[in-house]
Amino acid sequence: MNLRRVLLWATAAIGAFVGLWGAIAPDSFYASFPGFGRVWIAIDGPFNEHLIRDVGALYLALAAASIAAALSDGPRPGQVVGVAWTVFGLPHLIYHVTQFGGMPTIDVVGNVVSLGGSLLLGVVLMLPEPRRTRAGREKMDMTKENV
Repeated sequence: MNLRRVLLWATAAIGAFVGLWGAIAPDSFYASFPGFGRVWIAIDGPFNEHLIRDVGALYLALAAASIAAALSDGPRPGQVVGVAWTVFGLPHLIYHVTQFGGMPTIDVVGNVVSLGGSLLLGVVLMLPEPRRTRAGREKMDMTKENV
């Protein structure tokens, strides 16, 4: 399995975890995300079921796109999914790093690591495939055409 597929499955897992929780149990998501006794959402304002369910649906859409790309041939679908994760992840990270007032250090670190990590996954997914991989794939494609 190549690195791009591994990263796509990682983004699919992130999207499914956050998405299912937010879409199916918005009250629980609001009150106790990310789990482990930490609270990152409720400290940001009053509960809004519509917003939480929409965020869950957004993450589920990103997870579905990641899965579809992981099951596809070639790098292009993964690169497109990387664009989506990056476009979502950058403003998401920027918002959160400007809202740390009074948050315990462990939660600040958790936010930066988790949101920065998912953004980094998106950026890496956008990268072109290595030259040697591309050359090998092109050679295989030419061989298939001659059969």
